[in-house]
Amino acid sequence: MSVEAALLLPVVLALIALLAQPACVLYTRSVMAATAGELARLAATSRGSEEDLRAFALRRLAAVPDVPIFHAGGSQAWEVSCDGPNERGRVSVSIEGRVRPLPLFGALVAALGTVDGGEVVVRVEVSCALRAEWLEGSYDEWVGMWG
Repeated sequence: MSVEAALLLPVVLALIALLAQPACVLYTRSVMAATAGELARLAATSRGSEEDLRAFALRRLAAVPDVPIFHAGGSQAWEVSCDGPNERGRVSVSIEGRVRPLPLFGALVAALGTVDGGEVVVRVEVSCALRAEWLEGSYDEWVGMWG
């Protein structure tokens, strides 16, 4: 019985680690995608500055644990860029972070992103028109009409 357990225990632990690493990366990516969507809506509807938008994104990204298998580098390592809205209401948001994979599973996690210096770059981009195409006039014109 103990010989089977000695063989089975490392196999089970390797399988758990094999499932844990992609789950950590996918959790980070899902938080990044949700943050990018919220940031795009905020950028289209607010009059906040770039610093305000970045602070909003960093508050949302704080849901990602500061552990290298989730996110390497702390809150200052997040790269957040937001362009827009332009005259048609189009906003583009990109968020980039880095993940340091477990030693044996680097090749598996590398399939989910770009490898740079032993870390996997995870990037999320959202680009959307947050204003209907048929809607004419600017925000200020609408406020003047109804205000």
